[in-house]
Amino acid sequence: MPIQDLRKRDLWLFWTLALLVLGAGLGLRDPWPADEPRFALVAKQMVESGNWLFPHRGTELYSDKPPMLMWLQAAFYTVTGNWRVAFLLPSLLAALGTLWCVQDLAGRLWTRRVGLYAAWALLFAFQFTWQAKKAQIDPLVTFFITLANYGLLRHLLLGPAWRWWALGWAAAGLGTITKGVGALALLMVLPAAIAAVRGWPRVRVHARDRRFWLGPLAFLGAVSVWLVPVLAVALSQDLPEYRAYLHDILLRQTAKRYSQSWDHHQPAWYHLGVMASMWIPAVLALPWAIPAWRRRLRRRDPRYLLPLAWWLLVLVFFSIPDGKRDVYIMPALPMMCLALAPLLPGILRRRLPRALLLALALLVALLFLAGGASVLSGVGSLPERLREQRGLDPQGIVAGGWMLLAIGAWGLGCVLAFRRRAVAALSATLAGLWVVFGLVGYGLLNDASSARGVMAAAGRRIGPEAELGLVAWKEQNLLMADRPAATFGFNRPWDEQLQLAVAWQAQAPDRWLLVLEDALEHCLDPQRIELAGISNRRRWYLVPPDAVVAPCEATPEERARAAAGQARDLEE
Repeated sequence: MPIQDLRKRDLWLFWTLALLVLGAGLGLRDPWPADEPRFALVAKQMVESGNWLFPHRGTELYSDKPPMLMWLQAAFYTVTGNWRVAFLLPSLLAALGTLWCVQDLAGRLWTRRVGLYAAWALLFAFQFTWQAKKAQIDPLVTFFITLANYGLLRHLLLGPAWRWWALGWAAAGLGTITKGVGALALLMVLPAAIAAVRGWPRVRVHARDRRFWLGPLAFLGAVSVWLVPVLAVALSQDLPEYRAYLHDILLRQTAKRYSQSWDHHQPAWYHLGVMASMWIPAVLALPWAIPAWRRRLRRRDPRYLLPLAWWLLVLVFFSIPDGKRDVYIMPALPMMCLALAPLLPGILRRRLPRALLLALALLVALLFLAGGASVLSGVGSLPERLREQRGLDPQGIVAGGWMLLAIGAWGLGCVLAFRRRAVAALSATLAGLWVVFGLVGYGLLNDASSARGVMAAAGRRIGPEAELGLVAWKEQNLLMADRPAATFGFNRPWDEQLQLAVAWQAQAPDRWLLVLEDALEHCLDPQRIELAGISNRRRWYLVPPDAVVAPCEATPEERARAAAGQARDLEE
């Protein structure tokens, strides 16, 4: 077969498998916590209210994040008319876009073969695949940051390319109004400038050219897409809640969150552990890659210097604040794969790296086989966790056990079939895992994970004519409700929510409350309230109109329990 045909075949194989792995399960589940229901609810309320500038969560303004992801979800809903598809499409397209940027850039900096190595390494990095199949902000901001890096490196290493330079800055601006850290892509200019000053070959900033300023202007233009209209409306209407929204999203959720983190406290080395565990299998190549990188940096090769230096700068940036989450460091993963790709052919010719990959594939297969056997036999803690924490019925638990067993058997078969081709064995094992989980696991876990099961059960119990109020609610409860539900604030303390809810319930007949277990108080007769179900490790109770037997004034113990539960929920 001619070389050109082989290249096309390899390219088609990669993109077919990437679409299969990342897209498996699309449309088969609802949003799952922690963040997915929040963003989907905000997007749904945008569509219903027509207010796209000031997002709402229930009756309160939602100022934790800029609205880019919610805009896209709402826009895709207007096209598809299906929330199960629309809420996941931004992540899927962002992941595919990130893969294209890495593949094309590596192909231009080295060879097309290297480009495919970079894309394969990124596709099966656990954190990338896991996040790409979720509807959180991080896959989208990773795409914008990677697109920004793509444009900047096209200019800095292959330029001058002023259109790509402007695109890089614009992508960083779009990343900023997706999540404030989008501007980190611009740190790529710093090592480039230092290398240019020190006379490294093939790297130029072209700062003396007037077209240099097209970049900053493009950044400001992209940021202004959201910032200018929201400032104009907020300042012209002079509403206190709009001013509070601006203060929170522009100051508290950015600069203050970074300098005075109030949640997710972790040690300074936390992200090193994240990379070591969640960037597998690509990170397993580092013992051989680091000496090779050192040799190439001594040769003053900027193709390695820029992505590696940028990776280091991002790591330092996210290691400084106390608040850290594993997804913060994910935007650096594509640049690690970019710098690693040209070394992979040589590394994979060694016996030990191949043995590590084969051992990893075997470990994955054995873990799933053991998990499936544990569930089906009823031995161990896994069946109990599925029942108590996930709310699965016996039939669902058995189906889950068979799913785990099937994944393990597939992995073991791949190890045996490709035992002389470790990369193929591991890739096929991981591909099977993600595809089966998407096509089968989504359906098994959806009712309990999305709160659809609890809300459907509550709707059946109270009947179609009854009204429903939510106390200590999570976004998935309002999103999955089968009728318009009354809420009494989201950030308001739970004991105050219950007081308002009880007063609302007393104003009309046939009004029910759905209350989280930790928010229940002595004013509710325990013999009259009913367990609605278990969702996301939480028990939810239905309170009929005659269950209120005393004024709902929380005792110190009840108030402390509710406050602790609310703080725990906000941490998640």
